[in-house]
Amino acid sequence: MSGAVGFDLDMTLIDSRPGIRETYRALTALTGVHVDADLAVSRLGPPLRTELRHWFAEEAVEEAVTSFRGLYPDHAVTPSRPMPGAVEALAAVRAAGLRVVVVTSKLGRLARLHLDHLGLRADELAGDLFAEGKASALVEHGVRWYVGDHAADMVAARTAGVPGVGLLTGPCSERELWEAGASHVLSDLTTFPALLSEIAVGSERSSG
Repeated sequence: MSGAVGFDLDMTLIDSRPGIRETYRALTALTGVHVDADLAVSRLGPPLRTELRHWFAEEAVEEAVTSFRGLYPDHAVTPSRPMPGAVEALAAVRAAGLRVVVVTSKLGRLARLHLDHLGLRADELAGDLFAEGKASALVEHGVRWYVGDHAADMVAARTAGVPGVGLLTGPCSERELWEAGASHVLSDLTTFPALLSEIAVGSERSSG
């Protein structure tokens, strides 16, 4: 079997909330601009600039992005942890003869820090992409299914012409994921290996 399974990163493969919360607190200390870190981490998914625009004047957003990314390695990586079922999900993908591709809105070099720290090996990594913008990477890397926790991930899958597997581990409701075009919705990654086995067998039958 050829091809790959694509995964979002934040709240799909990793729970990055503890570290990102600390990074926002460090940003507040550095800039003097209050960011409600708990609120910010409750809506992870969209690009960093989207969140920072809630707190910073438009003319200060780019400087805030640079500052946040400078603080990130020292504050965000170590506290983060794998999501339930993440290790087993990646193992199931490889057992099925497929590659693992991570496509995230996070800057690629920062995403790589998380994957390396947690020992989550990705065959390909594409960063700084969101919603429809992820579709080109999904197509380029031969992704056959894309797994994510955000409605925008389902939009990405639909745009790329592949099934989207939505997870209820992020900010979006089951209804939002279905309405965005999800082909499947799971509570978390713990049930993904069984689903992968089911849809892979179905795909083989339809192609055979």
